[in-house]
Amino acid sequence: MSRNPTKRFSNRVENYVKYRPDYPQEIIDELHDKLELSKESVIADIGSGTGKFTQLLVEKGYKVYGVEPNREMREAGEKYLHDYPNFSSIAGQAEATTLSDHSIDLITAAQAFHWFDLEKTKPELNRILKPNGHLAYIWNERDIEGSKFHQEYDAMLNQYCPEYPQSNHRNRGSMEISLFIKDPIHFISSFTQHFDYKSLEGRLFSSSYTPKPGNPDSIPLKKELKQVFKNNAVGGKIEFKYISHCFYGVMNK
Repeated sequence: MSRNPTKRFSNRVENYVKYRPDYPQEIIDELHDKLELSKESVIADIGSGTGKFTQLLVEKGYKVYGVEPNREMREAGEKYLHDYPNFSSIAGQAEATTLSDHSIDLITAAQAFHWFDLEKTKPELNRILKPNGHLAYIWNERDIEGSKFHQEYDAMLNQYCPEYPQSNHRNRGSMEISLFIKDPIHFISSFTQHFDYKSLEGRLFSSSYTPKPGNPDSIPLKKELKQVFKNNAVGGKIEFKYISHCFYGVMNK
């Protein structure tokens, strides 16, 4: 993959904020209860982006460091979360967070783990975690099974977006998760969005593997998207369904 992962979303922030999904509250409740978190817990949300998952953490009352390498995404997150005194924005990345040694109770990474350089990231996360500290990797995955719309949408991405297969969170398998988390627990929830055509187009172009709107390569992609929408819309809307995954546990040394 040729492009720098820390720069991929620089020209997509507006669409990302408007059209990317949030995360189920059930994930926060699961981590809070099973990891016995409290308002004294300190969390590093790595790859915090525009603050979608971070907001759920700060609303629970934890002290949260949002670590984000992309300036445009980080500034959007700062604007989004500026009313939360328990949020701190950090210009850093998974491989170099700038956080203090053994200062973090829980590290989270929502829709970000697949971008990490695993070899460089592991010692850094071990450095900032407290002894027996925990990790949680979270992502939303389109629920393709049994959905004609999602199957057509996925086929469209494979046909018109050459970087799509390499830019997928599915590239991080169970072996790589287990490299970081000892005996990981897998918690599953769900999330649904509803889009008209305009917002579906915004959702499509929030993804880093699509051509930038206005690029000639975006023309056949938009034409195909209109057809997929026409084939599947009910009452002028598309149901965009996700399976929300959370793998969590003690950091593997």
